[in-house]
Amino acid sequence: MADYLPLGLTWAVLGLHLLGEHRAAVLTGRPRDRRARTRAALFYAGLLVIFLALATPIDALAEKLLWIHMIQHMLLLTVAPPLIVLGAPWRSLWRPLPLRFRRTVARTVTRSPGFAPIRALGRGLVTPFGALLAFSAGLWLWHLPAAYDLALRSSNVHALEHITFLVVGILFWAQVTASTPAKPTLPPLARVAYVGAGAVSNVLVAMVLAFAPTALFAPYAHLANRPGAITALQDQQIAAGIMWSAGDVPFGIAIALLVQGWLGDQERRTLRLGGSAASPEEHLPNHGTPADASQALEPLITEAIAESSRSHAEPREAST
Repeated sequence: MADYLPLGLTWAVLGLHLLGEHRAAVLTGRPRDRRARTRAALFYAGLLVIFLALATPIDALAEKLLWIHMIQHMLLLTVAPPLIVLGAPWRSLWRPLPLRFRRTVARTVTRSPGFAPIRALGRGLVTPFGALLAFSAGLWLWHLPAAYDLALRSSNVHALEHITFLVVGILFWAQVTASTPAKPTLPPLARVAYVGAGAVSNVLVAMVLAFAPTALFAPYAHLANRPGAITALQDQQIAAGIMWSAGDVPFGIAIALLVQGWLGDQERRTLRLGGSAASPEEHLPNHGTPADASQALEPLITEAIAESSRSHAEPREAST
């Protein structure tokens, strides 16, 4: 039953987001604009990737073939998370919740002394170093033979593994591109190095699998029959090849886009300097404010309080 938890949460998030988009249209009195529709489409594409990984024959075949299981892992770690981050669904997921609940949660999380350790952990995880460390640790730890074998034998652990991949993936990719209300704190070229560091972790795990002299994962090594009549070691080497090649594609795309954006910024800056003498302040880089978990919640708290003031005129507001 627990193995279906990630899929169930995905369905719940989809429903909540649809309600949030509808609520936003009602509050503004007009349909969602093009940018909001594009963000929603990217978010739904990310959810579709999760469905593809967990609710198609990929999930069944992953129990018999390691290379299929590796495809599943790459979808959950390097494909779905960047699409979700680009979709910036956070406000639309927040809006449909009851107003009193939102106010209580926001104030408790951001101000309660009992949540101080969680806030400290959150502040660490939303820094570039913390996010990269969480991403790399999640990647390495879940591919250790003991953890991998346990996930294959226990549905509870398997569900935790999938949720971990999604969470650390979102934390990692949120440092690469803006996901309103959060902004990446690294300048473009530093983000290139950051994405490269994530790709290196991926390649190193793939190298371990590729050059291991024996099959590392007991459940696959002990299978009597395997589709394709390949050996357990061959299966592992194919999985390593997929991780090494296709698994690095999202990193490569991100690096290319970051470099392209940086070159475009440099060209525009050169044109501005050539056209007029601007004050030094105009050319100071702005890379956003530090990604603080409490700061990221500020717009949501403000929205909740604003709706609270309107609730006197709209008695039903608190129950929506």
